[in-house]
Amino acid sequence: MVFLRRLGWYLVGLSIGIVFLVFFLKKKSGENGIDFCYFPNCRVLKDMRSKPLSFGEQVPEQFRDTLLIQSFLQDGDIDFGKSDTKSEPCKTYHIEKELDDKLYVGILRNCQKQVVLESISATSQ
Repeated sequence: MVFLRRLGWYLVGLSIGIVFLVFFLKKKSGENGIDFCYFPNCRVLKDMRSKPLSFGEQVPEQFRDTLLIQSFLQDGDIDFGKSDTKSEPCKTYHIEKELDDKLYVGILRNCQKQVVLESISATSQ
């Protein structure tokens, strides 16, 4: 009798857990799914994508294309050795992205309410 009661509570908990897991996996696989970022590079880029973007005065007009910058923020590689992550109030990040046989290097400041693209340059490889 005690075994059947424990088995019943186990099955209730298992079914609740399965429903919860199916709900999360369905959300993750969807188009606007949940994005799990565990590594520092992914977390910083995700935080930058969630804020409005503005351009510094040193950014040439040809690089003010937001599609280029959005792809830069989506798949860029942050060089934490060259970045200043302890500065206040805005942290400065050195981000690199290879696109069309060119290496794009950008300096972005991540502030509380916005991201500022300070400079960007392209070098052919």
